[in-house]
Amino acid sequence: MPEVSRKSRRAALALAASASMALLATACTGQSNSGATDDASKETTINFWHAWSAPNEVNAVKALIAGFQKAHPNIHVNDVGNMTDDKMNQALRTGGDKAPDVISSFTTNNVGKFCSSGALVDLNPFFEKAHVDPERTFPKAMNEYTQFDGKRCTAPLLGDAYGLYYNKTAFAKAGIKNPPKTWSELEADAKKLTIPDGNGFKQLGFMPNYHGWETTAEHYLAQFSPKYFDASGKSNLAKDPAFQKGFTLQKKLVDDLGGFQKLERFRATLGDEWGPKHPFHTGQVAMQLDGEWRLGMAADAKPGFEIGVAPLPVPDDQADQYGKGYITGTITGIAATSRKQNAAWEFVKYITTDTDAVVGFANDIHNVPSTLAALKSPKLKYDPRFKTFLDIAADPESTTTPASVNGGQYLVSMQQFGYDYESGKEKDLGAGLRKTAAQIDTDIAQAK
Repeated sequence: MPEVSRKSRRAALALAASASMALLATACTGQSNSGATDDASKETTINFWHAWSAPNEVNAVKALIAGFQKAHPNIHVNDVGNMTDDKMNQALRTGGDKAPDVISSFTTNNVGKFCSSGALVDLNPFFEKAHVDPERTFPKAMNEYTQFDGKRCTAPLLGDAYGLYYNKTAFAKAGIKNPPKTWSELEADAKKLTIPDGNGFKQLGFMPNYHGWETTAEHYLAQFSPKYFDASGKSNLAKDPAFQKGFTLQKKLVDDLGGFQKLERFRATLGDEWGPKHPFHTGQVAMQLDGEWRLGMAADAKPGFEIGVAPLPVPDDQADQYGKGYITGTITGIAATSRKQNAAWEFVKYITTDTDAVVGFANDIHNVPSTLAALKSPKLKYDPRFKTFLDIAADPESTTTPASVNGGQYLVSMQQFGYDYESGKEKDLGAGLRKTAAQIDTDIAQAK
């Protein structure tokens, strides 16, 4: 389970990705005196900038670095933590001796901008020289979100997987034996688990609203396996039937559970997403879409019920793909302004592909390992229920959201449409999807 600060910052960064990456729009990152020309066997020091800051995270990073320096005693790592994306972006533009050689960001939405601006170097030549095949090394979704437009300017460094948490005690009382596997089962179970209380709820089966924390449009839509862009880079929002199906089913669930206004009034009474009074912890919501970190947070809250974990249900016509989910994670890359790129690569290669290093870091941070080998390692330490997220990460049907030249702005636009549609502000689904797709295309054209 990541610390609260980490997940809060990641959520904020995802929504503001286009703004945070604006600094790179005019960045001149390539410099004639930078490049992979250094001798990685010589004594040297590299700067590693990252965002981890909580005590257990800091200790985990130090342990990761210690393992690397034991294997590479000539390469020293200057550890610079608690760095925001904005600070890293500025340093990537300016370079210098104190600037990062290697960076790590919580925001996968930034990959498109990192790659297209040249702020981070293409790692493909490094992987090829090291005889490491990323497609055989990393889970499919993680392999996808670390590259853009033919460039692999980042590599995955631990991941997050999304599934379904459910209250086993409430399930038993409602006569439900197993977690839902399909959308129709989710809808039926959500209704059965909902206990009205006046104008609100004593217990809500599932909070479907897009304002309901992790129930974002992209997290839902992952189960429908949509294609966000066509071959020419245009938005597929109005063309791929998966989008219409996803928005339609979510809206129906909102309406069937009491309607948008009633659900929003109830949501306003619930506890904070990152605190012990989260409505799943308190039993006010019986099922919750969430990431792997929720397991530790829910257990620490000591709820009066047994916690169950399962993959998120899939559309009924994709029942054979049950087990997949939405994948995101932390990324790492090498600064284009670095004069020590070969030494930096040795560090990146170690922290992203060395099985024991990835497993040890995953154990310390309590995130999902980011290599296929690490996902199967007997050295992993975890609650048995955590295996659900390991399986979701390894599932080749699991999906992510693709990188874009303007970061996550297209997701912001899509989410805003989701708010308008579920609330009834936008009544014509087809017209709304076409309008949003046109806006996405305009934003991307302007970014280019």
